Formats: sequence, structure tokens, C-alpha cells
Amino acid sequence: MVEDKTKLLSIFGGYEMELTAVIMAGGKGERFWPKSRTNLPKQFLNISGNKSMIQQTVTRLEKLINIERIFVVTNELYAELIHAQIPNLPLDNIIIEPVGRNTAPCVGVASLIIEEKFPESTMIVLPSDHIVENEDRFINILKTAANACEQDEDSLVTLGITPNYPETGYGYIESTKNYLTINNINVFRVSKFVEKPNLEKAKEYLAAGNFYWNSGIFIWKVRTIRKYIEQFMPEMNDLLETMKVAFINKDKIEVIKNEFHKMPDQSIDYGIMEKVDNIYVIPCIFGWDDVGSWTALERINDKDEHGNVIKGNILSIDTKDSIIESNGKLIATLGIEDLIIIDTEDVTLICSKDRAQEIKSIIKELREQKMEKYL
Repeated sequence: MVEDKTKLLSIFGGYEMELTAVIMAGGKGERFWPKSRTNLPKQFLNISGNKSMIQQTVTRLEKLINIERIFVVTNELYAELIHAQIPNLPLDNIIIEPVGRNTAPCVGVASLIIEEKFPESTMIVLPSDHIVENEDRFINILKTAANACEQDEDSLVTLGITPNYPETGYGYIESTKNYLTINNINVFRVSKFVEKPNLEKAKEYLAAGNFYWNSGIFIWKVRTIRKYIEQFMPEMNDLLETMKVAFINKDKIEVIKNEFHKMPDQSIDYGIMEKVDNIYVIPCIFGWDDVGSWTALERINDKDEHGNVIKGNILSIDTKDSIIESNGKLIATLGIEDLIIIDTEDVTLICSKDRAQEIKSIIKELREQKMEKYL
């Protein structure tokens, strides 16, 4: 790849392309409670390494895209956090959602703003809170996806993670046998998207060999996603067109604030991806993890000789296969197994590992009991 930071163009694979990126950073990371809190959610925490997850995401993308072409969609609570953690990101590139409306409106508004600045660009859309161990491999796959969009402008491309165990917490993507080969990487036509399976079905998907975890990472031409929004989400498109006209004479932040609450609460998967025929998936292995719950720490950190992931001031005796994190004070354990113990300044969580995905039920109970100070 040849990078020209002056023209802000990336040239590779025989094509000259303008690349932009949209990082979705509005989530609250509730399954990572009590460390992930309303005022400091998971994407702003140092879960792995010495940078926060969103800092790692931006640093990774900067290997391919100039910071001036990277956009972050978030809510008003986190705009200052983003500016503090990514000070070189232009303020105009922080897109603020006044209310949460799932990923389709997020993508829609971002595509509208990018269309105005970089109408010929290819957009990479991705979450702010994923782990990627092999960043060079990741960047090479993004290049391949962008090349696929350049060769077939009507296509939408997604990254599918090659499963290595029967995960029930992810949606899956089924590929056909039809594929293109770009940059020595196979790019398969998608057969369908499927919902999170039960364990028996997940085992079937794993054995079949043509099902992949839905990473939530998408690549497409800006004008292509705008076209499909118009075709498959006409009501949302009408709102976007209203915004587009208003942008001419009014402040963008005010326009979005006035119109965004009318948006449908719908995912881009349901609104667009499940309805378009011309979709490709690239099977990927690059050390990916969405760090969806505390049990992810077992996958991204080294374990001790007893299978524990331990951080902080811990004294453990006959303790096995547990995740324990101290905020400073001593945590002493004796004869426990398969537990999660997370201590923060004002909350201590004790949870069996097989219930880690249910931590949101604690959040719900705290709200019902008017204990918002712990959220």
C-alpha cells in the first residue's frame, strides 16, 4: 500500500480509493458492570494493554486511514471522553446521537455526513470495543473488502469470524460456495444471516464449515449504502433527506438533535443486510474478540497454573478457573471454582461464570430499586 497523507488517499490492489471509517461508540457495555459504568463504559476502559479499547481501535485504523477521515458516533455523555482520549480527532468528526436508536440510524447519519465530505469514499463501519491481535492481517482484510466494493459497487461486504467453538452468544453468517479471490483471499457470497443459535444448532454450524460469527464490521461505498437505505428503509431515508437539506443553513448538531429521535430503533443487520442480495463475507482469523462479558478475559489474558485470570491484590488458595480483579484492597479466596469476582470502589460483583451473560439483570434490578448511583 502507498499512503499519501496530503491527498488522504489509499492506493492499493490496482485501485485508487478514498477510505473513511465510522466507529460506533455509544454503547454502555452493561455486561462488563461494575467496571463499565454509565459515565465510563467499556470502550473507554483499558481492558487489554495500556490503551483504552477505543484508542486501540483508532490506532489500528490509522495504519490505513488518516485520522481526518475517521468518524466516531456516540452520545452526548461521551463526546468529551472521546475528545480527551483521542485529542487529534477533529471535533467535527464526533457525531452525537441525542438518543440511542440502534445501528441503522447510526450508520444512516454517519453516511449522510461522510457523503457531504467524501462522496466517493468507501466506508468501514465497526464497533469501538473489539480486540484484534493480528492487526496487520486485519488491515489486509479491510483492503480486500474495499477492493471488493470497488470491483462491484453494488456489493456490501462484512467480516465473518471463523468459529473455533460452538458459541451461542453471536449471530452467524452462512456463505454460499460462490466466491471471488482478491489479494489471495476468498470473498464468499452470503446465503443468509441467522440469529443467535442454541448450543445444538451452534454445533451444527461449526461442523458445517460455512458459518461464521457476525463481527458487526461492514464495508461499502457511501453511495451504495445510501441507495439501499432509500430502497429498504424509506422512512428513515426521508428523515435523512430532511437532515441533508437542513444541513445547508443550520448547525448539524442541532439538526440531528431535532430529527434523530424520529428514527426507527432498528439494527443495520435487520434493516439492510438481511434484505440485500449482493452481500459478501470474508472469513477471518485475526485474533478477534468482542469482549462481550467478563468471561472474555479468559480468552485475551494469560491464566495461572490453576486456570485463573487474576489482577490486583489477590490471595487465592484452592481456587480454580476463576476471574478475580481487585481495586486495591485484598481479595482472599478459598476453595472456590468457576466464579467471577470484580471489586470496584463502590461495588463488588460475585457471579458464577455460567451466568456472566445475565449481568444485565442486575442492571435492571438496580434501576427498579432506584439505585442509579451504582449504574
